[in-house]
Amino acid sequence: MCDHSLFIYSHQGITLYALVYVDDILVTGSSSTLIHKVISKLHHEFALSQLGRPEYFLNLEVIYQTNGSIILTQTKYIRDLLSRVNMEEANGVTAPIFIHCKLSRFGTDIMEDPLLYRYFVGALQYITLTRPNIAYCINKACQFIANPLDSHWSMVKRILRYLIGTASFGLKLSPANLNQDLSIRAYSDSDWANDPDDRRSTSGTCIFFGPNLISWSSKKQSLVDRSSAEAEYIALAHTTTELLWL
Repeated sequence: MCDHSLFIYSHQGITLYALVYVDDILVTGSSSTLIHKVISKLHHEFALSQLGRPEYFLNLEVIYQTNGSIILTQTKYIRDLLSRVNMEEANGVTAPIFIHCKLSRFGTDIMEDPLLYRYFVGALQYITLTRPNIAYCINKACQFIANPLDSHWSMVKRILRYLIGTASFGLKLSPANLNQDLSIRAYSDSDWANDPDDRRSTSGTCIFFGPNLISWSSKKQSLVDRSSAEAEYIALAHTTTELLWL
């Protein structure tokens, strides 16, 4: 079930976004006149309370800087998540996953409470909205949701330990220089045959529009690659598809 909707209106270079979540609405866009017009029409039909510019919405915290930039963080959400697993005082780590980490879905160390694993992996997926740097390890954790093992849960707890010391990290969005042409830049990568069970690789993609990171993903490839070069080309093809869509 989807409990939120995103509406986009664009006409003659003016764009308006409206994110609706149950009874909360976030309206933003490139025209302040259009924003006020929409809010006025909504207020005419419904009882509205205007709270001003957003500072906390859907567990996203918005920090405004003097140069016009904003930083999106999920500090409170992360700390609440850590408290639910009693890890607020745990020792932090400098990386969310071990280098060359290879976990198998086969094993005898079956986790006693698989629902606990599924809950926290689902909660961690939401954090990737502002933390692209953990998208890869969250993708790995999601591959074991059906039958999690204790070794998989250890990886999830390591991700949580990494978040202890980086809870205030976030995604920075800076205003673009209108005197310069905006460019779209993309980067791709892959880990060749890193899955010990099926020998499939994982593709990684990040795309910048001007100075800002606007799209990122980590996805397991559907085919087995015969070389690292082939894995890189598949990742590049996926990135090109995203670029063409943008």
